[in-house]
Amino acid sequence: MADSRAIHRHDHTAREAVLPEDAAKILFDGVTFEYIDAQTGERLRAIDGLTAQIRENEFFCILGPSGCGKSTLLYLVAGLLKPTQGKILVGGRVVKGPGADRGLVFQEYALLPWRTVRENVALGLKIRGVSREERDAVARRFIHLVGLDGFERKYPHELSGGMRQRVAVARTLANSPDVMLMDEPFAAVDAQTRAVLQEELTRIWAQSRLTVVFVTHNVDEAIFLGDRVLIMTPRPARVHSVIPIDIPREERSWAHLDRDPRFAALRGRIGDVMRNLGDGSASNHDRG
Repeated sequence: MADSRAIHRHDHTAREAVLPEDAAKILFDGVTFEYIDAQTGERLRAIDGLTAQIRENEFFCILGPSGCGKSTLLYLVAGLLKPTQGKILVGGRVVKGPGADRGLVFQEYALLPWRTVRENVALGLKIRGVSREERDAVARRFIHLVGLDGFERKYPHELSGGMRQRVAVARTLANSPDVMLMDEPFAAVDAQTRAVLQEELTRIWAQSRLTVVFVTHNVDEAIFLGDRVLIMTPRPARVHSVIPIDIPREERSWAHLDRDPRFAALRGRIGDVMRNLGDGSASNHDRG
């Protein structure tokens, strides 16, 4: 495998081979984001002229030091925030606000505690006015897809953390997005559950063929899940590098990956970059 320095120089001026705008599922075109500090009133720059491309049906992971703006970038794609400069295109259209083509899965499960699993999964469909018969059928399909058959009538407090996150994923998928945006969704579960959820997510992605943008702070998780990994610099965030993960999907399972020399090489290379950027958590090998 080529050294990451051959893939990208370690500075923000590095650029990938550019796809035509209509060939990229998501395009960040010179995106800058600034905000006003509520305590000081100072204008702060969180993201600085970031340019990157994400392909159709790609599983694209974003890594970076804590507080560098990874989640901010995700919320910009979701349309919850607007760039100060530059633009973001999804499917060739400029993002101007939230849309049904993008679904967001948060760190927190954001489930309604008074609704059952089935009702939570079908909530977006109900809001859109879909008939009860149709939304129940859709909910059953995605409850089955995430492995929660038999739990349809359970309430969130009756589920484990991993099961609640599966409900959140099913709810997002039920709305038929083209892009699923995931903000460290497995951060709150234990290491064993996290490993299971990572393997489940790759299965679900392979069946649904969505474009997934997955924010994480963990090197192992990014390598296990990603087709490519974008590494962001500390604030103001720029693209440090974009590294392809060349381990075939069929060879990615936690039962074997820890002994794979390709995995070890990627872990060392990306971990070194993260430590050089000032993120000591990069050496954390607890599956997340």
